[in-house]
Amino acid sequence: MEPKYEKATLGGGCFWCLEAVYEEVKGVKDVVSGYAGGHVENPDYRQVCTGTTGHAEVVQITYDPSVVSYEALLDIFWNIHDPTTLNRQGADVGTQYRSVIFTHNDEQRKIAERSKEEAQKRFHAPIVTEIVPLQKFWPAEDYHQDYFRNNPHQGYCRAVVAPKVEKFKTHHKGWVK
Repeated sequence: MEPKYEKATLGGGCFWCLEAVYEEVKGVKDVVSGYAGGHVENPDYRQVCTGTTGHAEVVQITYDPSVVSYEALLDIFWNIHDPTTLNRQGADVGTQYRSVIFTHNDEQRKIAERSKEEAQKRFHAPIVTEIVPLQKFWPAEDYHQDYFRNNPHQGYCRAVVAPKVEKFKTHHKGWVK
């Protein structure tokens, strides 16, 4: 019997980082880097980088809920970025790098809100992650897809993406493919 896949859409800084981590998670079929939460139709990277479109860099994860739960995906999310920094992750600054959970339905919203409350217990500063319904997801340009896999020696990948992937593999061994 073919698995019944579901989708999760998350933003926590540069989409290359999230994509690289979630591609390593058991039960994840596909991860697509893209844009969500803005007011411009079919935005491109150049537009999103201006911070004027309202979009966040996000990943849309297609996963098998019989293997990995939405809750588990969110637990990973809270651990691979800093949800207490407003509109930034490290040196990446701007609303396009905000921490955000775009929900696909009311059940995801409820789970995300509970997950955020639980995660807050682990942080001293308030979590600023937005939880909002997904209106539209726009895939990013082809060169952004599988970026870390295709460019592991690029400077940003070595300095920023690789440490996040290693942190995931160290702290979530049970979820690594």
